[in-house]
Amino acid sequence: MDVPQRTLIATADPALLDDLLRLTAAAATEVTVAPDPDQALRAWGRSPLVVVGHDLDHALRAAGPPPHPRVAVVAHGTGDTRGEGVYLLPRDESALIDLFSSVSDRSPAPVVSVVGGRGGAGASLLSVALSLAGERAGLATALLDADPLGCGPDIYLGCDHTDPRTQTGWADLLRQRGRVPWRTLRDGLPRVGRVDVLTWARSDGAEQGHPLPVGAARAALESARRGTDLVVTDLPRCFDPGTTVFLNHSTLVLVVVPADVHSVVSAARMTHRLRQETTRVRAVVRGARGGLSTGMVTTTLGVELGADLPPEPGLSRVLRVGEVPARHPRSPLARYADQVVGSLVTEREAR
Repeated sequence: MDVPQRTLIATADPALLDDLLRLTAAAATEVTVAPDPDQALRAWGRSPLVVVGHDLDHALRAAGPPPHPRVAVVAHGTGDTRGEGVYLLPRDESALIDLFSSVSDRSPAPVVSVVGGRGGAGASLLSVALSLAGERAGLATALLDADPLGCGPDIYLGCDHTDPRTQTGWADLLRQRGRVPWRTLRDGLPRVGRVDVLTWARSDGAEQGHPLPVGAARAALESARRGTDLVVTDLPRCFDPGTTVFLNHSTLVLVVVPADVHSVVSAARMTHRLRQETTRVRAVVRGARGGLSTGMVTTTLGVELGADLPPEPGLSRVLRVGEVPARHPRSPLARYADQVVGSLVTEREAR
């Protein structure tokens, strides 16, 4: 039986160990902890990465361990420069997370982002459909609602009644310091099956209407990619720094465009800018009929076609009575979402 390789942390400093374990949790990396040089030497050769606390550095060097390709020394402190392989906390937290993540067996989850070509185009509905497709595929799925002015995809999923005393939203993340592993974050999130929803708490109006800061966007996305199998982001129709973080890290960006002249003109302004932030943009055209074909829409937008979704007569009734959309197997939204998720899973497995 194969034994998974684990990063070795060698330190007897409790405070330093606590910080390092917090960072490995954020990176979804399993570790072996050695509190003395003897235990560290026993695990040394089979560890892909060795992280030595400054408290044991001298003793380990004196013990003469065999050469190792990846050894880092970590200490609490400050400084303007970092010597080769030496990290200082808390300054180098981000660099250490990247270092821990680099040896993780789990590759980051794919990210599919959805944005409306105009207001009310149905981007949140498609985000919900993609998240439910992830659940049907057996994937742990994170749905990140990055639109501060939207109604929230949790409304469509019917999980907006989570107890506000336990619900975690963007406002909670803005008040936290450092990285939070997804398995810790998800405990307070609204959830449907295997879909966790990070959205805006309606009871906290202080942050409502303001775009996400870059740090919060980057931390949440990194945590979700390391802690789940699929990430879906519901994006606002703007290009603030936080939104560009999601775009720059997206495996696929879908622009939802109703097939009418006004929507296409509005979407053309969006796609011109989207192509500057990401190379993989697809148009999801809804309700094409009559004189405005999908070919005309995609030519005007200058992007490839993702889907030509026909009208869905029962959708209005589903939304009116508060049912969850895109659950029925005949739903065009559900069928397309299954196709997208299946393609993303195949690409990930092929790497």
